[in-house]
Amino acid sequence: MTQPPQIDRAQAFEVERYKYLLQQVHTVNENVYRFLAIYQTLATVLVGAALALFVRWDEWKIEPYVAQLGVVSIIVVVTVIAAFTVGLIVVGVLTWLDYREEECELTEEAVRPGYRKPPELRNFWRWYETYIVLFIGGSVAIMWLGTGFVLLPAMS
Repeated sequence: MTQPPQIDRAQAFEVERYKYLLQQVHTVNENVYRFLAIYQTLATVLVGAALALFVRWDEWKIEPYVAQLGVVSIIVVVTVIAAFTVGLIVVGVLTWLDYREEECELTEEAVRPGYRKPPELRNFWRWYETYIVLFIGGSVAIMWLGTGFVLLPAMS
């Protein structure tokens, strides 16, 4: 009976490292959607609260200035949440770039030179993170415009 060939320990380590890198890249990709879901949920609830305050401030006998301050405060909180979310996405992109660079270095040695090309920042327009950040920025801008030009003047 013949014995199976022993796998080189370095080779086994490279395989496990490669699996880990791929898992981390996958996790970073999934996190972006989690961050977006958290932002959307919090923004929806908070904007709903601002709109409820806008619609009912008179019925609740709240002074116009206090109601306006409440609406602006809620939009400020949404903006802070948006900034935090964008920050997490940017850190995720930097982490992804790091893992991809490491993956490319590993495949250079383990497979062959040029097996995987490192990511290029000039391709940012093809990354879904770019459009998520634009969506978040655009939604915050629309909230501020709506607050400044529609809600606050109507509450005077």
